[in-house]
Amino acid sequence: MSKSTRKRTTVGVIDQEVLAFTAGKDVVLDLALVQADCLGSAAHATMLSRMPIRPPLFNSREVKRIVDALCDIMRRADRGGFAITLEDQDVHLAVERTLTETLGDLGKKIHTGRSRNDQVALDLRLYGRDQLLGAIQEATDLATELRRFGEKHVAVPMVGRTHMQPGMPSSVGLWATAFSESLLDDIALLMQAYEINDKSPLGSAASYGVPLPIDRALVADLLGFSGPCHNVLYANNSRGKVESVILMAMSQVMLTLSRLAQDLMLFTMPEFGYFELPAAFCTGSSIMPQKKNPDVLELVRAKATRVFAGMTAAYDLVKASPTGYNRDLQEAKEVFMEGIHTTRSSLRIVTAMMTDTSVNAARLIQGFTPDVFATDRALELVSAGMPFRDAYHYVKENLHELESVDPHEAIARKKHLGATAGLDFAQYDQRLASARAFVENEQEEIRKVYTKLLGRKFPLT
Repeated sequence: MSKSTRKRTTVGVIDQEVLAFTAGKDVVLDLALVQADCLGSAAHATMLSRMPIRPPLFNSREVKRIVDALCDIMRRADRGGFAITLEDQDVHLAVERTLTETLGDLGKKIHTGRSRNDQVALDLRLYGRDQLLGAIQEATDLATELRRFGEKHVAVPMVGRTHMQPGMPSSVGLWATAFSESLLDDIALLMQAYEINDKSPLGSAASYGVPLPIDRALVADLLGFSGPCHNVLYANNSRGKVESVILMAMSQVMLTLSRLAQDLMLFTMPEFGYFELPAAFCTGSSIMPQKKNPDVLELVRAKATRVFAGMTAAYDLVKASPTGYNRDLQEAKEVFMEGIHTTRSSLRIVTAMMTDTSVNAARLIQGFTPDVFATDRALELVSAGMPFRDAYHYVKENLHELESVDPHEAIARKKHLGATAGLDFAQYDQRLASARAFVENEQEEIRKVYTKLLGRKFPLT
């Protein structure tokens, strides 16, 4: 290794190629973590100033200087004016370097009692918390739109299918609210992931704690967590595990979106013509002038696979990993961030698409043939006293008797809970309101906590 290929960093002199290989994409990905890293550093410095040691590591005036400098870094990052160099390797050393350049020895003290291991674990949990709340809100928005779509078209008959073949009378209302309810269950999973993520790992350092009287519970409170991860070794062992849990919840959202996308692609084919997608959400062909392609839906279907693959990647990175920090975990960051971004952008675009998707009631009615009413007729005969199997065979041999059945009347007769005429829209409204309230309450509490920590209104911009 020649001297010309060596780079001096905060943690030693490293060969330039080794530095580039080990830093990987962190110099780019970590720009999304600047705010989280600064908030964590503000809480850490505040806690260090209160340690029962003499002389204190920081006095109140010095803590204010540190927090002021951290706020300046956050503002710069928000404007795109904060850089992470290859020599920094990551956001943690970039922030420490900037603090040292600004504050001298105060900046050099900021890393006392912590490691980049617990720093990145904290940053990802703060980032994950913010992203989960955003995803819950966006999933709620789409579930609300599907509920609205369902109620608007609750009386529009639609052929219900199994094996993609005509089966029984259904409705657009039943179809749309099925996806709304699926998203509500996905939101419950996102909330469970939120609860698992809602613990502070800071103070675990390199996985084994430090010989200082640090107050890990205080740091957790300062950052608005429900508490700290208790066991310092697990605090770092949870890295990768928590990411895979969050991505699992995201992948379930994408599973719902993928099936919705598939249905919309089928039902907007000219051969069906049940729905029409808004033109602004379709793309054309470079050679065929008439084309109106559902590219957005095709990509949502494909991206569901990518999010699931990201969850599997995060899982695989830790499944055979020995206890304690291992650099393999760095590879989980990109799939974690990509999976979250993909899910949230998919939710937003599908919500906007559903808002302007139209229904062709006439084509939906045309889809009904006498055989669609066969099961309903068999059950009518059963209610009049005929054994089911006898009714089954009678109807099968006399489908011509069903040629005059009105699809509207057929769906109106199913009044039991959750059927075409038994949908409980108030129940959907209650669950949707609960999800919205959860996000609003959590975001408000987090804003209050950060405002108190920084001594100024948050968000800063």
